[in-house]
Amino acid sequence: MKVSDIFPEDPRHQLDPGSKPAKPAVFVKELSEKDRHRILKHFLALEESDRLLRFGTYLPDAMIEKYVEGINFARDKVFGVLSHHFRLIGVGHLAFAPRNKEDDASDKDKVAEFGVSVSRSARGKGVGSRLFERGAIHCRNDDVDTLYMHCLSSNQTMIHIAKKAGMEIHREYGEADAYLKLLPASPVTVLKEAVQEQVAAIDYSIKANTRAAVKWLGSLPGKKQD
Repeated sequence: MKVSDIFPEDPRHQLDPGSKPAKPAVFVKELSEKDRHRILKHFLALEESDRLLRFGTYLPDAMIEKYVEGINFARDKVFGVLSHHFRLIGVGHLAFAPRNKEDDASDKDKVAEFGVSVSRSARGKGVGSRLFERGAIHCRNDDVDTLYMHCLSSNQTMIHIAKKAGMEIHREYGEADAYLKLLPASPVTVLKEAVQEQVAAIDYSIKANTRAAVKWLGSLPGKKQD
């Protein structure tokens, strides 16, 4: 197996062998309960227009807080990308739900819906695409064959990610629904997710330790606080 088989990956894992990553590596880590406050800070920092694109409507701070408090980490998966300053610059929420009996797009017992947000300072770096790719590979490994995405038709970034992934897009009343049929899991996809999570965890630890060291140095006598 080659390194290129692990990084980067396409949601359907059908890469062009001759393609080369043109952007710096983006490490996507699974988040947990201990990251809830960082997730909240990320969403609260989103501008009004960005909240509209992420949630389909503008949510005030109180509703954002309620949404974050309601994330079930035992049921859903939340992925994040951290900056060098240990701030979340991208968050992907993969929510699972039982398949509707009228839903003929899936043959499985459950389906997944993905929502993503990227800080304005991190746009154009492939963060959203990497979050989506991570969500898709997790679905494959969790025996989910259909991944849905719902967004406003004006959200061109998400529409682009959906098209790039090969999702079928349906537009109605200013909103867009898209879904991606996923291939079954394989030993390669299981290894990919495990390796990517391990690398992201190392990156997470390095950034956390660096942040702690900077704070400690800043607390020493004679040092200026930021």
